Amino acid sequence: MRPSLLSRFTSFLFITPYLAAFCLFLLFPILYGIFISLHNFELLSTEHDFVGLRNYIDIFTPGTYTNSLFFRGLWATIQFVLFSVPLLIVTGLGLALLVNALPRKLRSLFRTVFFVPYALSASVMAVIWLMMFDTNAGFLNGLLAKLSLTGVPWLTDVPWAWVSLIVTTLWWTIGFNMIIFVNALNEVPDDYYEAASIDGAGAWHKFAHITLPSIRPVMLFVMITSTIASFNIYAQPFLLTRGGPGDTTKVLLMNVLDQAFIRKELGSASAMAILMALLIIIISIVQFKLTTGRKENAS
Repeated sequence: MRPSLLSRFTSFLFITPYLAAFCLFLLFPILYGIFISLHNFELLSTEHDFVGLRNYIDIFTPGTYTNSLFFRGLWATIQFVLFSVPLLIVTGLGLALLVNALPRKLRSLFRTVFFVPYALSASVMAVIWLMMFDTNAGFLNGLLAKLSLTGVPWLTDVPWAWVSLIVTTLWWTIGFNMIIFVNALNEVPDDYYEAASIDGAGAWHKFAHITLPSIRPVMLFVMITSTIASFNIYAQPFLLTRGGPGDTTKVLLMNVLDQAFIRKELGSASAMAILMALLIIIISIVQFKLTTGRKENAS
């Protein structure tokens, strides 16, 4: 066996475990999900008739149940994305700047403090914030009562339900974005700031003309990952508001799972999931194009 061929074979062996995991846990489920979406796939039935694109057509046909279910959940999801993603980016960057401004001995401590909630499970997160937001016995309404103020229906009325979900999401996930931004800020050369100081630039000019352009690729990464994560929101509304009040906070992923495991309609549920995935891909591409386009125009 020639050395070059042996080297290629050895390289293939190294990627084989990842390739097998990729095919088993990602590629096969995607292909099987597409297959299911093209069939009348009732969970309790042994006969799954091929229906082609009918499940997709029903979603876009006004007046059908799946049309109402899909777009009602999509609107709730889009609202959450619009509210949460800017806050996840701005707050994550703000915390990173604050942590980097601390004395070196305290930075590791505060990084850990802000990152710890990200390591908690969804159930633990829900228990903590249910104790905070509960209308009758929650900490916040108890505090308001001591101040002789009226309690707030945090989880049972809008817009307070959205406020509760966004605050919970920020507390639970902001540590990840903060760590990413901290690493990005540490990669900005100190020479740039020193040269700017010599030229008389203030803190805002340094931030706007040195920090932001230098961390632009990381900003794009955080924006796309935050958008994908926000579109896939499930645990917070399911555990805190149960989709209420009414269906106001019942996001698309909750409707997909209800369609699949409550109504037992896996075919239409898979079609909804596929459309959701395509929408996320399109939005991510648009974000990437807009961000890189601005960068090219600026240069």
